[in-house]
Amino acid sequence: METRRRFLTTAGAGLLGTSLVRAQAPAAPAQGSAFLNERPRTAEKPAIVRKIKTTTLFKSPEGYPNGIAVAPEGLWICEQKSDNAVLVDWKGKTLKTLKSQSKNTSGIAYGDGCVWMAGNSAAAEGIFQIDMNGKELSHRQIPLGPADNGGGCHGVEYVNGKIYIAALRLRGILRVDAKTWQPEFMIPYAVPRAHGIAHNPADDSVWMVTGTADGLPGLIQYDGKTGRTLSTAAFAKTDSDPHGLAWHEGTLYSCDAGIHPGWPDDISPTHGYIFKIDFVG
Repeated sequence: METRRRFLTTAGAGLLGTSLVRAQAPAAPAQGSAFLNERPRTAEKPAIVRKIKTTTLFKSPEGYPNGIAVAPEGLWICEQKSDNAVLVDWKGKTLKTLKSQSKNTSGIAYGDGCVWMAGNSAAAEGIFQIDMNGKELSHRQIPLGPADNGGGCHGVEYVNGKIYIAALRLRGILRVDAKTWQPEFMIPYAVPRAHGIAHNPADDSVWMVTGTADGLPGLIQYDGKTGRTLSTAAFAKTDSDPHGLAWHEGTLYSCDAGIHPGWPDDISPTHGYIFKIDFVG
């Protein structure tokens, strides 16, 4: 009898334990960021804040350089008032001049044996592709907009068959295929002013000239794969005023067009000059 009682007690306890386990409520479903598999916003590394100094090199041939691009011979410069593309060596000697149909040209790239001029005027917006004989090979609007009005552009860069465009209407750096003109990737920006862009092949980062609401210029560096901000820098009032941007052998170069939104023309003491940017901290 005692044996039977112990058996029933033990069995009942086992059954009760089993029923309790089965009766437990299921875990609450994930909500919010966990449900979307998002990382906490605090997980991103803070951007590095750099200090810079500028050093003038030489004056552009026509005095209104608004974009620059590295070439084997030196630098291509887009002159904002004439809309010419001018090739100079690293001492500023003029080697070649090409005419373009671009207007208020605000950026230039070099690649695939061509220059790519970024028009920033309603009269002639978009990207103009010009060969070394001055022949216009294509004129295309910035994608993801009206076919005849893709908006203005303040910077352009050619990288391995891709064109990076600082697209004002989209407020982002748009990467398109140079041949098909299909958009592939975009890095949004939130700065009031965006200008020249440059690509660093060593780390696949994209640099862009920026500006604050009060007009002070700066730089921002993005991860080329994710668009994450890696570093920023601010120019002092005594520095040259940046417009175009180019990366060459570990150094950033820029140009001072002498024309800045909200400023009197030529107020910058280094207007018309090509200069280099050194990081000092």
